[in-house]
Amino acid sequence: MHRTLGVTQKSAWFMLQRIRLALQDATGGKLGGPNGPVEIDETYIGGKARNMHKAKRRRLSNGIGMQGGHGKTVVIGALERGGKIKTRVIGDRKYPAVHGAVRDFVESGSAIMTDEFTGYYDLKSEYDHQFVNHLEKYVDGQVHVQGVENFWSLLKRGLGGTYVAVEPFHLFRYVDEQAFRFNNRKDALGNKLGDSDRFSLAVSQILGKRLTYAEVTGKVGETPF
Repeated sequence: MHRTLGVTQKSAWFMLQRIRLALQDATGGKLGGPNGPVEIDETYIGGKARNMHKAKRRRLSNGIGMQGGHGKTVVIGALERGGKIKTRVIGDRKYPAVHGAVRDFVESGSAIMTDEFTGYYDLKSEYDHQFVNHLEKYVDGQVHVQGVENFWSLLKRGLGGTYVAVEPFHLFRYVDEQAFRFNNRKDALGNKLGDSDRFSLAVSQILGKRLTYAEVTGKVGETPF
């Protein structure tokens, strides 16, 4: 982009982050209810330690900036069968973060499907919860999470193949970008959307959204020297 537009790489990066802000889901609402079951799963995002600079490996080994297992960042997603996905970068896989995301994403009383992770067990009082034990099988009739796992595959392929390395601080923006692509593969009638259609939709969502360079670099409130 910086070569095409004739701007610096720093400016191009800032422009892309502002575009990703426009791609965030602004429709609101919850998944599930009469629309069908919702698959819920979480994944870890992060590079392999052997590929990191020794300073970063040392920082992660000391626990600085660790947000997931082994220095990785946890992302949770809820996918409505045949519908949209909602995602969130969370600090850990503990009950408050996991249950909070599920309650924000999915309408109470809906059918949800997960793997055997114990963090989902207590949700059975609020949802029709079914799970599949991946130690035994990956599909049990209609109970599986293969749809959301497909989304994780697409996300990781994009992060690893296109962006190579993404800092945890900015990860949510890239997850939002992939969710926008996934949720806008087709229109409400099931017709396939092209790049021009998605571009028009993205432009329509820009109005009223503002992102400063201080915000995108995490320097809001710092005293200038």
